[in-house]
Amino acid sequence: MFSRTAALSRPSNTLFDSGMAPETAYQIIHDEAMLDGNSRLNLATFVGTWMEPQAQQLYSDTVDKNLIDKDEYPSTAAVEERCWRILADLWKAPSPDDALGTSTIGSSEAAMLGGLAMKRRWQNARKAAGKPYNKPNLVMSSAVQVCWEKFAAYFEVEPRYVPVTEEHPLLDGHDVDQYVDENTIGVVAILGVTYTGAYEPVTEIAAALDRIQAATGVDVPIHVDGASGAFVAPFLQADLAWDFRVPRVVSINASGHKYGLVYPGVGWVVWRHVDMVPDELIFRVAYLGGEMPTLAINFSRPGAQVLLQYYNFLRLGREGYTEVQQACQDVAKYLSDGVGSMSAFELLSDGTDIPVFAWRLVDGYTDKWDLHDLSGQLRQKGWMVPAYPLADNLADQTVMRIVVRDGLSLDLADQLLEAIEASVNYLDNLESPMPKEGRPSPGFAH
Repeated sequence: MFSRTAALSRPSNTLFDSGMAPETAYQIIHDEAMLDGNSRLNLATFVGTWMEPQAQQLYSDTVDKNLIDKDEYPSTAAVEERCWRILADLWKAPSPDDALGTSTIGSSEAAMLGGLAMKRRWQNARKAAGKPYNKPNLVMSSAVQVCWEKFAAYFEVEPRYVPVTEEHPLLDGHDVDQYVDENTIGVVAILGVTYTGAYEPVTEIAAALDRIQAATGVDVPIHVDGASGAFVAPFLQADLAWDFRVPRVVSINASGHKYGLVYPGVGWVVWRHVDMVPDELIFRVAYLGGEMPTLAINFSRPGAQVLLQYYNFLRLGREGYTEVQQACQDVAKYLSDGVGSMSAFELLSDGTDIPVFAWRLVDGYTDKWDLHDLSGQLRQKGWMVPAYPLADNLADQTVMRIVVRDGLSLDLADQLLEAIEASVNYLDNLESPMPKEGRPSPGFAH
C-alpha cells in the first residue's frame, strides 16, 4: 500500500534500514524521473524512444531472458542468429550462409568486435610472415564517434585520424596514403557521421586503398561503422554501394536501437565471411548445462531487445522499414528547409543521407548570442537540440543538429520551427549580449 509518509523520504546514498511498499518505491522513482526531459522531444539522441504497445508487451514478457544462456533459451538464440543473417542478406553479403554475426549490447561493442577481428587477422598474418606485429594502427576520420577512441585505447591500437576540413568534411580517400602503411589493420568508414548525418563515400575510400595496394602491395580492409546508416541506406538509398558489394568491406556494425527502431540495448556486427573472424575470438564455454560458442565482449545481457528486433523485422518487413525511414527523411528535409530559410542560419547537411541535419550561424550575423544560447532557449520550451563544436580543424565552428526519429510528425515539426523562430527573435532583441559560461563537451566524438 502506498505510504504518504514514506514517500517524503529524501534521496539517500546509503541503504535504508527498512524497506517500503512497492507502490511507494515506484511513486518515488516515477516522480523523480518526471524531472528528466521528454524523450520524444529529445532531438539530440539517435536512440529509439517509442515502440508499439505489442512490442512493449513483448518486452515485458521477455525481460528476464539472459541471452548468453543459449542452452536454457534456445529459441531466443535461434532468433538472434536469424536476425544477423537477415542483416547479412540486407547488407549484400556474397553468401549469407557463409557470413558470421552476433548481437551486442550496442553499436560500440559491435564496433570493437569488428576492430578486434581486424587487429587479430593483421597480427596473425604478420606472425606468419615473420614480421613485427606490435605496432598496429587504425585509420579513420577525426569525426569518428568516441567508441573508436575507446577501441584504440582499450586494445592498444594507434589511432590515425585523417583531419576533417572545409574542403574535405568527411573521410573521402583524400590523403589516406599519408596515414596507411604496413601496420594498418584497417580503415573505418562512417555511414552517417555523428556531427552532420552525412555518409562517408565507401567506394571512394576503397578506390584510394586500391591505389595504395597497387603502389605498395599493402592490402587494407574496410570496416563500415553503420551505427545509424546501415538501417537507413538499404531502404532509402538502395543503389548506393557502401556494404559488402564493396569487396574491401569485411565487416559492418549497426545499432538496432537507433534506426533499427528498438529500445536501447542492442547492436549488431556482421562479417562478410566466417573466415574474417579468427577462431581465437570465438569462445566455447560450459554454462548452465550446455556448451555454447560466444562471440562478444559482454557476457550476461538481455535477450528481450533481440526479440524486439525480430518483432520489427516481422512487423515491418522491407516495405514497412522503407515507409518509416522515408517518413523520417521527409520530416528531416522539411525541417532543414525551414531552418535553412531563416536568415540567421546556413545548413551543413539537409537530411538526405540519414534523417539528420546540422546548421551553423551565418558568419557575422550577431554578436549578441550563439547557438548554445539558442539551444538553451529551446530547452526552456521542452525541445532538446544540441549545440557543439565540430571536430579537429573545424573546432572553431559551432553547429546545431537535429535527429529525426520515428514519431516526429510534421505537426510537431511545425511547432519546432515556430519555437526556433521565436527563440531567434527573442535573442535578436536582447539589449545586451548573453553572458558566456563554460560550454559542456558534447562527449561523442574525437
